[in-house]
Amino acid sequence: MMFLSTPSAAAVSASGLMPLLLAVAVLIVTAKLMAALSSRLGQPAILGELLAGLLLGPTVLDLLHFPLFESPSLSQEIHTLGQIGVLLLMFAAGLETELDDLRQAGRPALIGGVFGVIGPVILVGGTALLFRLPVQSSIFLGLTLAATSVSISAQTLLELGRLRTREGAALLGAAVIDDILEIVLLAVFIVIVSGAGGLAEVLKQVGTMAIVLAVAAVLAMTLLPRLAEWATRLRASEALLAVALAAMLALAWFTEHVGGVAAITGAFLAGVGLRRSHLRDEIEQGLHRVAYGFFVPLFLTDIGLQSNVRLLDSRFLLFSVPFILVAVLSKVVGSGLGARLGGLDWNQSFRLGLGMVSRGEVGLIVAGVGLTEGLLTEQEFTLVVLAVLVTTLITPILLRWAVSREEVARATADRAGGPRSDQGG
Repeated sequence: MMFLSTPSAAAVSASGLMPLLLAVAVLIVTAKLMAALSSRLGQPAILGELLAGLLLGPTVLDLLHFPLFESPSLSQEIHTLGQIGVLLLMFAAGLETELDDLRQAGRPALIGGVFGVIGPVILVGGTALLFRLPVQSSIFLGLTLAATSVSISAQTLLELGRLRTREGAALLGAAVIDDILEIVLLAVFIVIVSGAGGLAEVLKQVGTMAIVLAVAAVLAMTLLPRLAEWATRLRASEALLAVALAAMLALAWFTEHVGGVAAITGAFLAGVGLRRSHLRDEIEQGLHRVAYGFFVPLFLTDIGLQSNVRLLDSRFLLFSVPFILVAVLSKVVGSGLGARLGGLDWNQSFRLGLGMVSRGEVGLIVAGVGLTEGLLTEQEFTLVVLAVLVTTLITPILLRWAVSREEVARATADRAGGPRSDQGG
């Protein structure tokens, strides 16, 4: 066993590989154990993985400062792996985005999705301004909390047998529109705040961004399905998945490096493009194993590693209660009002608004971009994480309450011989 003490082995250890191996092992196992516990308690798995990060991060244990994990680059290495998880999440979101569903969902989805972004930007951003946060941070906080993640809501409605109702279809459509609009606004905001020079320079950058987005969309829709078809003819193991992932990474690089648009936009477009391929199910199955078995747990736990609730002083603790309350109400009011203007009745609109409350992984992705770009401080980032945790926790509870409330009202109306409260289900 003398080879273990050779200079090359010592060099590898000194480079930080050994702490990274151990840290990744601990993070993944802890994330999955907490996800299992969360699921057993009837909560979304993402909640457990986020709590695992908070438990291992500076809020509680501060794992990365234990002697076994001493390495100057360890935190950045884990963050880099987590960012690959972000791209895989957005790629998966694109694979699940059926553009035809937007047309079928119609006006309630369109207006509900648009108002679901406008509401949080105005209400959350305005609340932040009232607490004297900087204008740039206030706007970005509103933009971050404009994100939504309806996977939890969809699962809840499916369990209740309400996913295939009118508001269920509108909810899914509104979420897609919300995500697309969120990505576009995020890209535009980053270009504006990072742009040097005057209005002409900003307009030039926005124009470049629009051209790059258009080129990326065309490449995704036309080239990627053919590329997937070509990959199936390669005599190599997992060639289809490898080519799909490579194409996604290349498109993510292209949008950010060439157009200054966030890499997550390119990853999302790659998924939307490959959705058009008849091989999408095979790609999605392989992607699910790679993403959720390794990279996504690292992304979610890294959120906790970057968050430190201990940093929240009395001012931010005082702000956290109205901040989270407004984050909830802004979606209910914004998306709900939009759905009502789109043609749903008040009960259906209210349930759609509740279904849009959960921010989930989408809010975390946007917040992570804000932290990386210097648009959010560590305290503001931690506030967003708290908001994501709370909204993820309460959304299934609120939806179950709203459905049971509607069923009671309908039963009462039936006994009285009156009109049903839900005409769209």
